[in-house]
Amino acid sequence: MRASVFATLLAHASLVVIHPAIAGGLQQGDAQLQAVTVRGSQEEAVATGEAASQGYVTREQLENRPLLRPGELLETVPGLIVTQHSGDGKANQYFLRGFNLDHGTDLATTIAGMPVNMRTHAHGQGYTDLNFVIPELVNGIAYKKGTYFAEEGDFSAAGAVRMDYVSSLPQGIAQVELGQYSYRRALLADSFQAGPGTLLYGFEWLGENGPWVLPEGVHKLNGVLRYTLPLGGGERLGITAMAYKNAWNATDQVPQRAIDQGLISRFGYIDPTDGGASSRYSLSADWLRPLQDGHLKANAYVVKSRLQLFSNFTYALNNSERGDQFEQFENRVTTGAMHRAPGSASWPGATPRPRSARSCAMTG
Repeated sequence: MRASVFATLLAHASLVVIHPAIAGGLQQGDAQLQAVTVRGSQEEAVATGEAASQGYVTREQLENRPLLRPGELLETVPGLIVTQHSGDGKANQYFLRGFNLDHGTDLATTIAGMPVNMRTHAHGQGYTDLNFVIPELVNGIAYKKGTYFAEEGDFSAAGAVRMDYVSSLPQGIAQVELGQYSYRRALLADSFQAGPGTLLYGFEWLGENGPWVLPEGVHKLNGVLRYTLPLGGGERLGITAMAYKNAWNATDQVPQRAIDQGLISRFGYIDPTDGGASSRYSLSADWLRPLQDGHLKANAYVVKSRLQLFSNFTYALNNSERGDQFEQFENRVTTGAMHRAPGSASWPGATPRPRSARSCAMTG
């Protein structure tokens, strides 16, 4: 017994002596580590300024994010959550800092200088449908959160998001995507010199059925043409044309009791005729001139949009013969223009504020 205890103590003592020698390190050859490159963006530094309520998401950051739908680009904004209901052709539902923004009521959103929010929309004030955006062409996202930016105007009570398209691509894109639930997507995009400027094009087709018992039947066609003309000294003029068309079926919400009683599955449906169709066509021109304290910007646009949405929240509660389904129809032309002039910083290290920001829009 004593011999056993002594042997155990000796073993522990040897470990105490030997362990530091091992920990002291066996000399090894120099390891070759892969290079790590950290890039800072001038746009990000300017947009972020001195406040956590501002920021800029670079194109490189966007490229590294998997996306189920275009609206999820906005989830790169800290604190912004993007969800979807009533089909993948309807505008997303947004939440920022815990507040429900519905379909964009309090989040001012622009793409290529054009406002996306729609005033007095048939479905909801500030309706923001981003399904026409092609993620691979987005150059970056500048965001502002909070009620501190008067220059952002309408719908910016909770924040503002600005997205811009690239003027050129380093290489062309030709890709086909396949996935579950009959997901298919094809994209063709490239840019080339056309006269003194650069012509960018992008064409997208998407179809999917989703996990629903009633196939969603999404059928989306999307296209972008953008011509950028350099005027010298960093000044440029851009003209952008966009076209988008989509149609879908919507399972929409279903009664919990119907699932509990086994009448339908979790992904089942009650009314097979819910769904909708939407389209958007736009033409815009934007001009930019660099100045010592920022940029002088101006743009003008015309947007033709249409939405036909069929919903049925109560099924046959009010009309047992014909059902309670209703239609929301929207067909409008929006024209507008905007001018922005820079201002100087009011304290060292502060972000320059716009000296003026004027915009006007007409809807008919």
